[in-house]
Amino acid sequence: MSKTNYHFMQIIPAIDLIEGKCVRLTEGDYAQKKIYNEDPLEVAKAFEGIGLMRLHLVDLDGAKAGEVVNWKVLEKIANNTNLKIDFGGGIKNEATLKTVLNTGATYATIGSLAVQNRNLFENWIQQFGPAQFMLGADVFDEKIAIGGWLEKTEINVYTFMQSYLDKGITQIFCTDIQKDGKLQGPSIDLYKNILAQFPTLYFIASGGVSKLQDLTNLRTIGCSAAIVGKAIYENKITLAELSKFNEQY
Repeated sequence: MSKTNYHFMQIIPAIDLIEGKCVRLTEGDYAQKKIYNEDPLEVAKAFEGIGLMRLHLVDLDGAKAGEVVNWKVLEKIANNTNLKIDFGGGIKNEATLKTVLNTGATYATIGSLAVQNRNLFENWIQQFGPAQFMLGADVFDEKIAIGGWLEKTEINVYTFMQSYLDKGITQIFCTDIQKDGKLQGPSIDLYKNILAQFPTLYFIASGGVSKLQDLTNLRTIGCSAAIVGKAIYENKITLAELSKFNEQY
């Protein structure tokens, strides 16, 4: 079947970390924090147990501190599962990047740094290869936001994406801050526009998924993958439903 009609879309479950625990924020607000599980490894194993193959692991402490904090969680999950982990939050220098990759992350997730220190990130792409990175585009009204969403810029999301596609980046995930953690549905129109502009991109939708139909809608418009977080933890989408959806290709 054609991509626009029906294709395989990968589910990437998310684990957000604060003080080593699995949490979720609403609209990126650290004051709106909810702890879901004290043991992220247990959560990761549950995802692997239903056949999911990837994990989006975010060090929220690291994003705030500007340096990775939750090393041990990454190491534990990498050593005890076969999940391909993309890890982000606080990767600001080469030593940290190397440690993240050596500790077991398949991909380093880069967001704010790609805006704030373009030369450094471009050097990393050359040195480590673009396949080692997943670029995050956090968006507010089609403009990039950085620093754990605390700072909005005037950079257009399409210009931002194109500039790094030109450097060889192949995976980009986009989060609409206004949707994230609210369980109000993903930004379908924004994603349609991105997919129309970059039809060959491995595009990952992120934020707003609240029910199984949202995943079907994202697959229908051509998303390559979707990050799902709060909907799982709030039991809006069960692991059984995710497993079944994951098998439909």
